[in-house]
Amino acid sequence: MSYCFISDLHLNQDRPDITKAFLNFLENTAYKAEKLYILGDLFEAWIGDDDQNEFISEIQSALVRINKTTKVFFMHGNRDFLIGADFASSAGMKILTDPVVEEMFGNPVLLMHGDLLCTEDIDYQKFRKVSRDIKWQKEFLSKPLAERRIIAQNLRGASKEATGKKKEEIMDVSESEVIKMIQESSVSLLIHGHTHRPNSHSIALKKHTAKRIVLGDWDEYGWYVWMDSNSCELNKFSIS
Repeated sequence: MSYCFISDLHLNQDRPDITKAFLNFLENTAYKAEKLYILGDLFEAWIGDDDQNEFISEIQSALVRINKTTKVFFMHGNRDFLIGADFASSAGMKILTDPVVEEMFGNPVLLMHGDLLCTEDIDYQKFRKVSRDIKWQKEFLSKPLAERRIIAQNLRGASKEATGKKKEEIMDVSESEVIKMIQESSVSLLIHGHTHRPNSHSIALKKHTAKRIVLGDWDEYGWYVWMDSNSCELNKFSIS
């Protein structure tokens, strides 16, 4: 038995190399796991389940195929939080809440996308709260596709501009928030993405030591965590 975790692929039609790497990863690696956890930002952008094209259909079909051997779980990221029940069902994915605690090999494991841990990025947290509101989402999804594309493009542009002006430490996790989440969840292992800073961190707590594994974004390398009964390790492979 084994579990596989990925996040921050940011799949889009402008990066066919990453799409090809993901499809190969599903066929050659992920299928060996009993469960595949996609911890957010599978897509660079998502404006609604009704926005369909050949690119999305290809990803959907690949996820359906891997369901023959592997259960697929999906958690919303800050780019694809509008993925809904229709797409999830058609792709054979079960949507998880963020955060969520899953039992693995007899131990509780905390899974997150990771953006909730970046509490010092106040502007982003305000936008996150608004954009996760059901009323806001219904209003956005009720707009014509063409209008949604323009809004999404403008939001991405504004986000990139704002990110360029922020200090690096603001966009990383808050250590106090990490400790708080680990303690409140009563876990010794946290796995998340979002920050694009792949690493494994040891966290000294009062009564025990916890571990935080950060998944990387897929660009030059693809990143994944592989867990079995003996180990839980961060791995990478070349995209090219």
